[in-house]
Amino acid sequence: MKILIAVDGSPFTKRMLAYLTAHDEFPGRSHDYTVLSVVAPVPPRAAAVVDKATLDGYYEDEAEKVFKPIRSFLARQGIEARYQYKVGHAGETIASIADKGKFDLLVMGSHGHGTLTNLVMGSVATKVLAHCKVPVLLVR
Repeated sequence: MKILIAVDGSPFTKRMLAYLTAHDEFPGRSHDYTVLSVVAPVPPRAAAVVDKATLDGYYEDEAEKVFKPIRSFLARQGIEARYQYKVGHAGETIASIADKGKFDLLVMGSHGHGTLTNLVMGSVATKVLAHCKVPVLLVR
């Protein structure tokens, strides 16, 4: 099974990873895991005054802040994964990557780092569900 794991480093990401590793049907070599983090774009006015190499370095550093503890956690669980980051708006970008990458399942936390305006389900999760054609497992 080809599984996309969307992460943002929030407590819900940690819960989702704990859920995955606690259920025997997910861990193992029989699955192909890709961990995805979406970095918010720098506002256009700010991006216009920064050179491309600096901007790319910033995006990579922001993604690595999220990936570093996840790499350690998954390695301790014996799970190998590919790590990928994209720059964009999280909901639309996650749904697009899941669809274009022909994933069998998208797994993500029900909430992220956003505000508490959506108490039942986060705004990114809502957008993903609205736009994604791939089955989505939300972990609360």
